[in-house]
Amino acid sequence: MAAAARPRPDSLTVWKLAVRLPTLTASVTPVIVGSAVAIREDVFDLLPALAALFAAVCLQVAANLANDVFDFKRGADTVGTRLGPPRASSSGWLTARQLFAAMWTAVGLAFLAGIYLTYVGGWPIVVVGLVSIVAAIGYTGGPFPLAYHGLGDAAAFFFFGIVAVAGAYYVQAEEISGLALLAGVPVGCTVTAILVVNNLRDIAGDRLARKWTLAVLFGDRLTRTWYALLIATAYGVAIAAIVAGERPWLGAVVLVSIPAAVGPLRGVLTGTTGPALNPLLKATARLNLVLGLSFAVALAAS
Repeated sequence: MAAAARPRPDSLTVWKLAVRLPTLTASVTPVIVGSAVAIREDVFDLLPALAALFAAVCLQVAANLANDVFDFKRGADTVGTRLGPPRASSSGWLTARQLFAAMWTAVGLAFLAGIYLTYVGGWPIVVVGLVSIVAAIGYTGGPFPLAYHGLGDAAAFFFFGIVAVAGAYYVQAEEISGLALLAGVPVGCTVTAILVVNNLRDIAGDRLARKWTLAVLFGDRLTRTWYALLIATAYGVAIAAIVAGERPWLGAVVLVSIPAAVGPLRGVLTGTTGPALNPLLKATARLNLVLGLSFAVALAAS
């Protein structure tokens, strides 16, 4: 399928669009939360935390670049049907070869960080790292792309929530705690919510491309309910995790982030459609960061 040409922005703008810069907070938030659990349990270690942050961001960049290419090749990101921001492949701004080269560079950088993290945390880091790389590329690529078989939401929740938070904690503590696993749930829920808005917007185009996201399978109304359930679960688990600690009053700190949830929640539940969902997607990404930061503060102080 040939890419449809658009007027090309400057190279920096093109690459910012390709790596989806505003979404990268989704890989920053879990490391912050995992490190907050480490602070609470007196095992915080700065260098492993920074290495985990670097590896997480590199893997998300790799996933975003792979998505740009594979979604276009599978017909899910054509200029005529796309309702979101323009993509480098479908707009004809970058070739598949350029995007794959950048993707493997990002994977390579994550691998370098992984060498140090393996030295710190041992063989479990090798397993988690390799699985994460496969998932990053296999989200939209490979013989069984997760996003095309209704598994995108589960993958986002598991890898950006449970794995990323517990992994950030593990490389500092060299063990896994129940709190680290629990802390991954609110993060995973809000990251998944970002994806839900994206897929809600793209239901019609994804259906044509036979991209069977949960939004396509659920339909419009149930997808909106799913979004609300994810946000409610994120807050419920975050507050419960703090209230169960020695300073339950710190649960109020998590509530500071509620204003960031009101706008996107109202917009999704009141039936916003099409390109008008793009600001709600950005607002949900902002909620992921704001809730994560407030949750991390409460965890570290508890």
